[in-house]
Amino acid sequence: MKKLLTSILILFFIGQISYSQDWDFEKPDYSKIEKNIKDKKSNLYYESLMNRFSKADSTLSLKEKRHLYYGYTFQESYSPYGRSTYEDSLRNVLQEENLAHVDFEKIIAFGDKILRSNPFNLDALNYQLFAFEQTKDQEAFQKKLTQLRTIVDVLMSSGNGKTKENAFYVIDTSHEYNLLSILGFQFGGSQHLIEHYDYLSVAENNQDIEGFYFDVTPCLNSILK
Repeated sequence: MKKLLTSILILFFIGQISYSQDWDFEKPDYSKIEKNIKDKKSNLYYESLMNRFSKADSTLSLKEKRHLYYGYTFQESYSPYGRSTYEDSLRNVLQEENLAHVDFEKIIAFGDKILRSNPFNLDALNYQLFAFEQTKDQEAFQKKLTQLRTIVDVLMSSGNGKTKENAFYVIDTSHEYNLLSILGFQFGGSQHLIEHYDYLSVAENNQDIEGFYFDVTPCLNSILK
């Protein structure tokens, strides 16, 4: 559906992101994050961070955002290869040629159900952005945009993807493909697991970039558990 595909461009322009190999980034220290999010007296206490994220708090610092995102790997609900049954329901609605107001309401409702089990599902957030844009609910649109930006800020802070040493750190393999789109690249069709890194090739581009590395350590650890 052309109208829907056009709206997905929202992802490409959040924060006017442009790819550069020289921005400042920092690898997540998972052991330190695990310790910090358990301190109930700290602003990094996980329950507090998730409550602020749920309310689309735009004042979260980058440090808090990183503890929120990477700290999720230590929650019982973390299941990087899990899949909500509502994803099929959402996909069925999106396949409709002409969407009516009731369909936008379904997109929002199914998105909410998906996000209850996976609060960092960028696809669900993006489709909700589309629905809120179409229903002209600006308040809800801005809240979802804040949440989406929170996640993207963390991903962009972790690396530049150029090498294994400077890989992007993700807690969900779907975020690899989301990040490619956000950076303005198209998946080149080739994916390889190298040690604890995913390597995705990208289609021909004017920056002559062949692909990106993503550290997927939490995802692999979840399989071992």
